[in-house]
Amino acid sequence: MEGDFIKINEWLTPLSWLYGIGVSIRNQMFELGILKSKAYDVPVISVGNITVGGSGKTPHVEYLIRQLHDKVKVAVLSRGYKRKTRGYILADKQSTAREIGDESYQIMKKFPDIYVAVDKKRCNGIERLTTDDETRDTDVILLDDAYQHRYVKPGINILLVDYHRLIIYDKLLPAGRLREPQSGKARADIVIITKCPADLKPMEFRVLTKALNLYPYQKLFFTTLEYGDLQPLYCGEDLPLQQIPEGTHVLLLTGIASPKQMIIDLKPYVGDIQPMTFADHHQFSKKDIRRINEQFEAMPEPKMIITTEKDNARLFGLEGLSEQVRHHIYQLPVHIKFMLGQEEEFNEKIIGYVRKNSKNSILAKAKDDNKPKDSNRAGDGSRTISFRNN
Repeated sequence: MEGDFIKINEWLTPLSWLYGIGVSIRNQMFELGILKSKAYDVPVISVGNITVGGSGKTPHVEYLIRQLHDKVKVAVLSRGYKRKTRGYILADKQSTAREIGDESYQIMKKFPDIYVAVDKKRCNGIERLTTDDETRDTDVILLDDAYQHRYVKPGINILLVDYHRLIIYDKLLPAGRLREPQSGKARADIVIITKCPADLKPMEFRVLTKALNLYPYQKLFFTTLEYGDLQPLYCGEDLPLQQIPEGTHVLLLTGIASPKQMIIDLKPYVGDIQPMTFADHHQFSKKDIRRINEQFEAMPEPKMIITTEKDNARLFGLEGLSEQVRHHIYQLPVHIKFMLGQEEEFNEKIIGYVRKNSKNSILAKAKDDNKPKDSNRAGDGSRTISFRNN
């Protein structure tokens, strides 16, 4: 059910009050203009959440990339969480997960035709992407995990809310896992409830819509997770989940914020799942590798290891993995699917915004080709239009 992964530490509530005061003061300073938010000529789409931990940001960013990368020059800008470097870095073929972060590395490997950059200072990152000679043809920038980074004013602000950790049931850090009060959802142009069960009933959609209580200018979408074929990290062929041999014992190796949903989704295909969980973005040590080898060795046949694409970015190439592990370890690709037939509406909102605010893309060219030559409509010459004005 919704909100079933939430755990509240009531004894920490007083600290949450203090934390909330600090967050509220910061947000009020942006509202009053004491702290400045900067808008840019290039279309900027932000994807983030107000909850600590995974809400499906990377699969949703990848969905946006798939919708746009054959029409415009896409750049993804992230802070590169847990990377071992500093400052602005533009990823290239030699970049590693340690240099740019595991999520940025995953995106770079899957989409080699886009720009992937990391910079804790997002304003600097945007300015570098739009002015450096090698990236100045950027048509649209996707900001990964930037909902609290208010120094940038995106054209579209997308807020992701985990179905299993709804913000309406949660509390502020450290008692709960909210980074800011749930009233912060008002800054979103689009709200997406993610990780919904595929069999969600119509009444539940209506209850969730009412519970979130969004403003008229905000649009609510629902997505669920879908999985691709298992992909070997080292050797072998792709394996559909439906073809996992009966009786296979699975070591589920994860270093992500919340592996619970993955366990639930795998159960119909696998009888025995032995989770081996590490902290989100965990850097695997030699001790961890020995533990993986030993636990897998002790499991009965038939057996295999399943891990995530994000963990693959930190696992692949590590020294010390046994030959048995290398021959039986697979990554499980995940992507999102819109529910209630909302995919076309979402795509139109995204593509329409980019078309209206970009000059260099195929989309913009198509717009100009179809526009009357004597058109003087408001907005034709500006790319700083907010999504809320579209």
